[in-house]
Amino acid sequence: MATNTEAAALLARSHRLGADPRNTNYAGGNTSAKGTDTDPVTGGDVELMWVKGSGGDLGTLTEAGLAALRLDRLRALTDVYPGVEREDEMVAAFDYCLHGKGGAAPSIDTAMHGLVDAAHVDHLHPDSGIALACAADGEKLTAECFGDTVVWVPWRRPGFQLGLDIAAVKKANPQAVGCVLGGHGITAWGDTSEECERNSLHIIRTAEAFLAERGRPEPFGPVIEGYEALSGEERRERAAALAPYVRAVASQDRPQVGHFDDSDAVLDFLARAEHPRLAALGTSCPDHFLRTKVRPLVLDLPPSAPLDEAVARLKELHAAYREEYAAYYARHAEPDSPAMRGADPAIVLVPGVGMFSFGKDKQTARVAGEFYINAINVMRGAEAVSTYAPIEESEKFRIEYWALEEAKLQRMPKPKPLATRVALVTGAGSGIGRAIAQRLVAEGACVVVADLNGENAERVAEELGGSDKAVAVTVDVTSEEQIVGAFKAAVLAFGGVDLVVNNAGISISKPLLETSAKDWDLQHDIMARGSFLVSREAARVMTAQELGGDIVYIASKNAVFAGPNNIAYSATKADQAHQVRLLAAELGEHGIRVNGVNPDGVVRGSGIFAGGWGAKRAAVYGVPEEKLGEFYAQRTLLKREVLPEHVANAVFALTGGDLTHTTGLHVPVDAGVAAAFLR
Repeated sequence: MATNTEAAALLARSHRLGADPRNTNYAGGNTSAKGTDTDPVTGGDVELMWVKGSGGDLGTLTEAGLAALRLDRLRALTDVYPGVEREDEMVAAFDYCLHGKGGAAPSIDTAMHGLVDAAHVDHLHPDSGIALACAADGEKLTAECFGDTVVWVPWRRPGFQLGLDIAAVKKANPQAVGCVLGGHGITAWGDTSEECERNSLHIIRTAEAFLAERGRPEPFGPVIEGYEALSGEERRERAAALAPYVRAVASQDRPQVGHFDDSDAVLDFLARAEHPRLAALGTSCPDHFLRTKVRPLVLDLPPSAPLDEAVARLKELHAAYREEYAAYYARHAEPDSPAMRGADPAIVLVPGVGMFSFGKDKQTARVAGEFYINAINVMRGAEAVSTYAPIEESEKFRIEYWALEEAKLQRMPKPKPLATRVALVTGAGSGIGRAIAQRLVAEGACVVVADLNGENAERVAEELGGSDKAVAVTVDVTSEEQIVGAFKAAVLAFGGVDLVVNNAGISISKPLLETSAKDWDLQHDIMARGSFLVSREAARVMTAQELGGDIVYIASKNAVFAGPNNIAYSATKADQAHQVRLLAAELGEHGIRVNGVNPDGVVRGSGIFAGGWGAKRAAVYGVPEEKLGEFYAQRTLLKREVLPEHVANAVFALTGGDLTHTTGLHVPVDAGVAAAFLR
């Protein structure tokens, strides 16, 4: 397909349009091109349409994201169209219009592109266009803004009938270059790809200029005294303190990953007098409210309110939100409607602080927040020139619980075992910690890569896929302040923490008489004290979230086995091992499981061994350092070398969902050392 000049031009145009958020939101809108290609069956020309398929994003659209359809068959569907009451049946009919194998599934908007008599069509969701589309007198304002070159199309749910409506509007208005779709967005067309793109940008930029020139100042009303934004540092402190409680609110039906945004657009909206009214009206564009839920939850307290008061009010508002959402579902559900998917908010707004958004993973949560900022921009534009008037609640329900939307959700791949879980791994910049972080991300978790070496932590976080998968924090686990800071970074990045791995460690191998108090204190500070401090902070976050959690200690075979020349290291590992038992007993009532892993002889990739420990242990056992891993393997029952990924496997086994009733356990990962058997 990409070798076809029209399809190639379509991809290039899509990338340009999708690269600018003023033109459309992430994964929003679709573009198409019509042209001819060779029919491999007849060898003759065949008229085709290439259109962005279901899902995907214009800015990153590839050939595989296009659906290719035969125009003769697509247009022939008008002859068998059963009417608006059965228009959903036409989506399945698109499959019979496909040309060849591969490509994306045709989206609900395919008819809009295929039935409009233009070689190139863009359907986009620009904030400026939706502002006109959602204004109470949007039709009048559209005429004032564009004259007769852009035509108003009243709200209709996306589908085959909307495609027929737009086709009729274009035919009746040959002078028009596009239309504004009430409550929804814009559509533009052209004879060439360049003309279509030019028309799209003309509509978007003209609407922007119209809103700026005609708009009244302060469309959200005056600032509410006491609701102004806190200073940057105060704001993040407050957000971090609230985050676990907010995540509990968003995760009652099912756990969610969070994202925090304190951009100027959000803070200004929440400081203004009209924000309660506008937030209650909800969003309008289907792409918006499918991501953000029908409306957000808004904390109705100033940022100066005491934290415990804010948390208590948040819980009261959440109970009311759930009741209201259940009533919304009951008002509009039909006997064949999909079951209610959950009554928790996807967007929580906190005046003076910012916005928390939630989803099944970090990207979904982040994009939900981006969509709500789009909605704020839409409300600002509509209120500047008119009154914001989104589509009716009943229409929102029809789309949210649309059978086609439900089918799309059912086609989504099954979540990975650790999906929605947020992990913090100490000592994750190398060796065992890095392997654990890799395994947790591979199983669906978001990971905070914590390490004393910030460069190593950044490198690992980048390896894991960047900020939607992992973030890096530089932390010395002997510092209470730095540990608190690491957890603040975690809750601001992902909403909370569910899984903590105490892996940071150091070892100094010396006989008793050569072990100084400094050697003893250093190892105990990092591993015994450090694990205690990390676990204490983890427990604070986990209990606030009310989602349970896991704390895993990477202890050692030496916690049990009495080896030579190792008093400080082995004693601190024994301390860690007993912390597991103590915390398992104390935290069980909160659903927090505490378990340990006892590795031995993990030489390859180990930061500890590379830092001199390996040479000292090799000297103790009288073997070359490069043979130390083999030496350890030969003294085991299984005669196998233990690698970092084997320890990571044990962490996953403890946290991946199968051992839900296990706590206080230590799992040996030592290839079998009889002297270290626990029982």
